[in-house]
Amino acid sequence: MSEFDVVIIGAGINGAGVAQAAAAQGYRVLVLEKNHQPGLETSSASSKLIHGGLRYLEGLQIPLVYESLQERELLLKIAPELVRLQTFNIPIYKNTKRKQLTLHAGLSMYALLSGLSRHSFYRQAAFQDWDKLEDLNLDGLKTVFQYQDAQTDDSALTQAVMASAQQLGAQLETEACFVAAKRGTATLEIRYRQQGVEKTAITRTLVNAAGPWVYPLDQQIENLPASEPPELVQGAHLVLDKPLRQAFYLEAPQDKRAVFLLPWKKGSLLGTTETSIPADFTQICATDQEREYLMTVFHHFFPYDEKVKIRDEMAGLRVLARQSGRLNRFSREVVIQPDSRQKPRVI
Repeated sequence: MSEFDVVIIGAGINGAGVAQAAAAQGYRVLVLEKNHQPGLETSSASSKLIHGGLRYLEGLQIPLVYESLQERELLLKIAPELVRLQTFNIPIYKNTKRKQLTLHAGLSMYALLSGLSRHSFYRQAAFQDWDKLEDLNLDGLKTVFQYQDAQTDDSALTQAVMASAQQLGAQLETEACFVAAKRGTATLEIRYRQQGVEKTAITRTLVNAAGPWVYPLDQQIENLPASEPPELVQGAHLVLDKPLRQAFYLEAPQDKRAVFLLPWKKGSLLGTTETSIPADFTQICATDQEREYLMTVFHHFFPYDEKVKIRDEMAGLRVLARQSGRLNRFSREVVIQPDSRQKPRVI
C-alpha cells in the first residue's frame, strides 16, 4: 500500500495547481483523475480567458481583481506559449447601461490594480477605424473602448500545470474514481477504483478538488463534519463559424450582463450564461434557452451576419459559495473549507 503526504481528488486546474504547489514543497503527492487525462471537465469549458475580472469591479470585488491581474502578468511572463494578449472592444451605444464615464473609471481602476503595467492601458478607437470592427452594428454607436486582457486554451493550460507537478514528483492516476476515505489516528485510508480494480493508498491529507462533484464526494469521506452544498451556476458557450481577429466585451440587451465574443480556432467563442443548476444534476450541457440568449446577443451586435452558424458548444459549472442576490453578483473567490482549522486533514 503506497503512502503519501497529500492525495488530491480531481486534476482540473485547481487540483493540478494544488499538486504543483505541494510537489514543489517536497511533499509526496497522488492525484486521482476519473478521466483519461486532466482538464476534460469544467477546466475545458471556461471562457478561455486569463483576465482580471473587469466586470467584478461593479461588485467591488477589488481584492479578487487585484490578485487576478497579478496572476495574469505572471502567466504572460512564464507561459507565453499558452497565455497571450488579446485586444478587447467595448462598444458604447445611446442605450448602453454603462456610460462613457463609468467605463473610463472602471478601466482606469483596472489599470491601477494591474500596477500600471504596459498591458494595462486603454484607449478609445478612432472614428475612422470603426469599419474595422468585424461588422459590428454602428447604428447608435457613440464610442468604442479598447483594452487588453489575456486569452488561453484552458485545457492545455491545465495539462501543462499537471505535467509540471509530475516533473516535480507528483504521481497522477487517470481513470481513477474515488470510492471512499476512512480516518485513522493520524492518517486516512483512501480507496479508489481504476479500470475495474479497487486500490488503496494512505495519506496524511486529502484534498477534494472535484469541482461540481465536491459535495457528493464529501459524503464518501468517513466522519466529515457536515457541509452545505455549493451553488452550482452553469456557463454555456457557443462556437460560431465567424472568424475574428479581435475580441468584444458586449452588454447583453436582455439583462445588461457582460457577454464575450472571442477569436477561437478559426471561428469565434460566444459566452457566457449564468443558469442555476440543482445539486443533484445528472448532466452538463447547454440548454435551448442559453442558445437562444447568446444568439440574441450576437445578432443584436452583428445584425449583418445572418448566416452565422453554431459549430460547437460547451458548458461548465461554476462552484460558488451560497449567497443571496443575483447570480452575476456572486463572489468568484475560491473558498477553502478544512475539516479543522488547527490541524486540517480533509480540505
